[in-house]
Amino acid sequence: MKLSYRGISYDYNPPKVEATESKTVGKYRGLDWRFRNLKKPFVQQATVDLKYRGAAYQAAINPEVATTLSTQDKARYQMLNQERAALNRQRAMLNRATAELA
Repeated sequence: MKLSYRGISYDYNPPKVEATESKTVGKYRGLDWRFRNLKKPFVQQATVDLKYRGAAYQAAINPEVATTLSTQDKARYQMLNQERAALNRQRAMLNRATAELA
């Protein structure tokens, strides 16, 4: 597919994603919803050539790092994220209470 942005044309070939229809259906605000599941997970390219304001650079994407986390590491990261979210909520509540008292 030939596209252009700010006068610069380029070729874009979107990745082909195979999906299967799931049995899960639903309704939201009167519209029917059907869910699709991917047949195989999408894998990004290893490196991406990018350009920002005329300066070219490469962004290295390492998919192995994300998939090699153990179950314990994933659980640890999830717990830390939950604790961080709880602390953010507490700070927001304290800030609101302080603002009301002032």
